[in-house]
Amino acid sequence: QVQLVESGGGLVQPGGSLRLSCAASGATFYAVGWFRQAPGKEREGVGCISSDKITKYVDSVKGRVTLSRDNAKNTIDLQMNSLNPEGTAVYYCASGYYTDSQRCDLVVDDYNDWGQGTQVTVSS
Repeated sequence: QVQLVESGGGLVQPGGSLRLSCAASGATFYAVGWFRQAPGKEREGVGCISSDKITKYVDSVKGRVTLSRDNAKNTIDLQMNSLNPEGTAVYYCASGYYTDSQRCDLVVDDYNDWGQGTQVTVSS
């Protein structure tokens, strides 16, 4: 079982940047995804990074979001730039296993272990 803890959320102005971090013990051979859930909406994928560090992003954040992972430190970071109010949500990291080490998908049901979430609020 992978244990995940998110950090780095907070209040940021529109156009600002924020870096979220996921401490993921035992996740070296797992893909890690970042998801978000706004009030009254379904949880949606933001981006994921495979165990071989191949990344995938949802179209709405491409060019503004970068995922990175440091397997030595067991951390997966989500750098978000040019944030807008639609980015307000609770952000979760989660781990999922794919037999293809270069694969990850933004499908909620692919991920078995989840962190507790961190709140991101984009507002002036």
